[in-house]
Amino acid sequence: MAGLSVFLVEDNQKIRDHLIPALAEMGSASVMAIAESEDDAIQWLALHKGQWDLAVIDLFLAQGSGLGVVKWCEGREPTQRVVILTNYATASVRAACLEAGADAFFDKSTQLEEFFEFCLGRA
Repeated sequence: MAGLSVFLVEDNQKIRDHLIPALAEMGSASVMAIAESEDDAIQWLALHKGQWDLAVIDLFLAQGSGLGVVKWCEGREPTQRVVILTNYATASVRAACLEAGADAFFDKSTQLEEFFEFCLGRA
């Protein structure tokens, strides 16, 4: 079975340095590209429609918002999944992200295990 192709939208280098090898260690996921801003993420997504399996998106980016990226993904393939992975996990933010089209929402500080389980389930 082919691995999970992940597009990571995260502007924090320390978090990327942790997430990328952690996903690779699962043996089923690899980060194919990274964006640090809403504009860069949307540009990459527009050029790679249908070529990714999972978009992992932070809410607060160097420019723009992860919510804008989620909304842009609205017309994605039925097999593609979009998840929010953020430190700003309030109930209202979670509801707004799910309403905007995110398939799942995870708190970086308390739900990493659940996030990785979600990724394994997608692979």
